[in-house]
Order: sequence, then structure tokens, then C-alpha cells
Amino acid sequence: MFHSIPRPARPTPPKLRLAALGALLLSVLLVLTACGGSSDAGGSSASSTTGADAGGWPVTVTGDNGELTLDEQPEAIVSLSATATEMLFAIGAGPQVEAVDDTSNYPEDAPVTDLSAFTPNAEAIAGYNPDLVVLSDDMNGVVDALGALEIPVLQLTAAQTLDDSYEQLETLGTATGHADDAAKVITDMQDRIEAAVESAGDSGQGLRVYHELDPTFYSAASSTFIGSVYELFGLENIADGAEDASGGYPQLSAEYVVGQAPDLVVLADTLCCEQSAETLAQRPAFDTLPAVQEGRVLEASDDIASRWGPRVADFAESVAGTLAG
Repeated sequence: MFHSIPRPARPTPPKLRLAALGALLLSVLLVLTACGGSSDAGGSSASSTTGADAGGWPVTVTGDNGELTLDEQPEAIVSLSATATEMLFAIGAGPQVEAVDDTSNYPEDAPVTDLSAFTPNAEAIAGYNPDLVVLSDDMNGVVDALGALEIPVLQLTAAQTLDDSYEQLETLGTATGHADDAAKVITDMQDRIEAAVESAGDSGQGLRVYHELDPTFYSAASSTFIGSVYELFGLENIADGAEDASGGYPQLSAEYVVGQAPDLVVLADTLCCEQSAETLAQRPAFDTLPAVQEGRVLEASDDIASRWGPRVADFAESVAGTLAG
């Protein structure tokens, strides 16, 4: 059995592209006006409230859809969030995961299905007999639909800061009986990110960064999760000066990017759109960018750069390496 106490609705923060360019543009267009430009408006509020390691049941956790009490350790988890899937496997709850959505492509042994995170169907989800469903967004009113079927749901919306990410890992650790494992993952992330920032030294201080989500120049401002990572390195985000930056994901223009003369370019569209340092330099006037001329173009994995799970430490290390040359 489970007990869910709903939380008053609040604006859902935007999320980066999870799998394909089309999904990114759809989500940006649908929710851009509802997005807050600061962490106060959009950060995930998920947290553990009670509970212990495996054996300390029942446990109560808090997600963006309210408090959830689980009387027993879940044995059949369905994840409709690519980030949540990565987190679940990282903390050792992989054997409990029965199914994941069609965007959850990591780790390789995740049981991928045709379940959609963007157009979820409660009946299809229920077909896996889950005793816990973890998701990021309440698309199609799926949270209430699953509640009507008496299926416990934990909603963990897109993190706005690293602390949000750590909090979600802690919450999932409590909910799945892997609190100690989650704590170890958090510590490892913190240690690796701190080491990456220290290794970069002052090399990023005052430099300008352009984060590219797709070749139509959608970007990510400092108010987003990935933007908060750049701030650790002292980088100045050129997206912050855009007219529509308050949504977190402004669409820039080629002229704007060239005029801002970024010292670091991060291409988060290498998988979806086959962008690279070479294709970047071939764009009109882009060969004049300091980032291109000085070899500071990071060809990032779309997935790693769009998710707020444990692999953000990999991303931080890549940024440090690019800055160090």
C-alpha cells in the first residue's frame, strides 16, 4: 500500500532535450512561457522526509507531486525519466526496475520499452504491474491517472542546481532502499566536480561560454541546471543577455552568437544534429570566434549535457579539460 498527499501545483521547470531535437523544440515551445528565470521559480523540491536503508519500512519521501509513503520496498519500478533511470541504476536499484521509457538509453542494460515520457499512457504503464512509477513531468495528467489506478508515483522535475540533483538521488535512495548507495554516489559526484573545478583553476574566469542545444541556436542560460555548472568555472554565459533569457532556454541568432565572441562553445547537438567543431567553423563568420580559433569547442554528448544525473560529473570534467586545453 501507499499513501500520497498532494502538493499544490506550481510551474513545471523546463527540461533539456532528452532524446531528439523534435522533443526538445516541442517541450520548449509548450512550456517556455511557464518557466522561471531563477532557481527560486523552478528548482526541484523533491526530498527525503523519513525512512532508512533497506529494511526500515515504511518510508516517506517528498516529490514535486507531494508526499508519498511506501509500506514496502518497491520491487517493480517503472521509470519515465531518462535522468531518473540513470539515477536508479547508479544507486543500485537497477534490479528493481521493470521498465523504462523510450528515451532512457543509459545504462545499456536498462529495460527499454516503447513507453513514452512525452505522451504517457496510464494503462500501458499499469501493464507492468509497478509498485512505484518515477517520472519527471506530469504529461497528459498521468500522475492523477496512475493515482486512480492506485499506483504510487514519485515526480522529480528537472533540477535547477546541483543540490537539486543530490536531493533527488537521496530521495530515490530512500524510496528504493538504497540510501547508503545514494550517499556514496552523491559524494563521488561532489568530489569529482570539485576536483574538476580545481583542475581548471582560473582558466575559465571571465571567459564567455555558448551552450548550443541545436543548430537553430537554442541555448541554456545560467538559470538552468547546465548553466549552474558553467558558473562553477567562473564562465559568463552569453545566453543571459538574450531578450528571452528569462525562460532559461532562449533562441539566439547567428549574429548574436558571433557578436558575443564566446571563448568556449559547448555543442550539445552532436548526436541529434551531427554538429562538431568542424561544422561549427564552417558557419559564416564562426571561424572568427575565439573558441574556434583557440580550440575551445567541446563536442558533448547530447544526453550527458541534458540530464541532471550522476554523469554531470563527466560533463564537468570535460569542461575542465577543454578549458585547460
